[in-house]
Amino acid sequence: MQTILGAGGAIADELARELHRHYTTDIRLVSRHPQQVNETDQLVTANLLDAGQTAKAVAGSEIVYLTVGLPLDTALWQAQFPVIMQNVIAACKQHQTKLVFFDNTYMYPQTGVVLSEDTPFAPYGPKGRVRAQIAQLLLNEMAAGMMTAVICRAPEFYGPGKTQSFTNSAVFNAIRHEKKPRIFLRDDTLRTLIYAPDASRAMALIAHTPEAYGQTWHLPCDDNRLTYQQLIATAEAIVGRPIPYDVVPQWQLSLLSLVNKRVRETGELLPRYRVDNVFVSDKFKRRFPQFAVTTYPDGIRAVLSEVR
Repeated sequence: MQTILGAGGAIADELARELHRHYTTDIRLVSRHPQQVNETDQLVTANLLDAGQTAKAVAGSEIVYLTVGLPLDTALWQAQFPVIMQNVIAACKQHQTKLVFFDNTYMYPQTGVVLSEDTPFAPYGPKGRVRAQIAQLLLNEMAAGMMTAVICRAPEFYGPGKTQSFTNSAVFNAIRHEKKPRIFLRDDTLRTLIYAPDASRAMALIAHTPEAYGQTWHLPCDDNRLTYQQLIATAEAIVGRPIPYDVVPQWQLSLLSLVNKRVRETGELLPRYRVDNVFVSDKFKRRFPQFAVTTYPDGIRAVLSEVR
């Protein structure tokens, strides 16, 4: 049995498909409102803020994947993420289950430094501090030999289906709907984006590689990093028309944040759009050279070809 905690998102859904295709049909999907991805999926309704429900959801699992996402709300993150991680760690230790944690990059410095698995945590704001806290909780358990676990870390997503990110919603989805894309702060800094299905495929591969445990892995991205200007130029070549776009300056975002909570909640993430974002996944590519990373042109083509 392999269990996905936080089922229902783009990463979890594609992970369920990948596991079913290549590894096992004995899959349990856990969330407050789980829905089948594959016909053989077992559904378990659970609140991961409840230690007892979490333990029951994990029971009998060989591998557990923690893919929980929460709305972009600082107070919610501070209240819930540490509890969820503590409950999942306790459940996995109780049932001697391997844990695969799908992590993001919020705990890293937002200064333009090249990001590798060895980059020290230097969170910029409260969301980053929460992500650093829960990652460190797991790292401490791993270092103490208390459990078998692995961290799979990914930068900003883009991709088809349910994929949610700034780039997907403000750029590619706008293009699909023939609206003007909006870009935060600058269009000339390099971005590292990960194609969401690649992230799920790579996580499944790591989970089924015994020697990968006890480590942090950056999930694989196309090394041919592009600026937003170049991403939109690539999209123009695909759709065959000019795509005008707006670059939203800091002063406009500051004004919007006064009346728009979502804009306000993205404030601590803005520094990463002022500088090059270079997230390297060389370690993964050396260990898994056969893994085919989706190129930006192919990924953008897949996103833009979806029926509106």
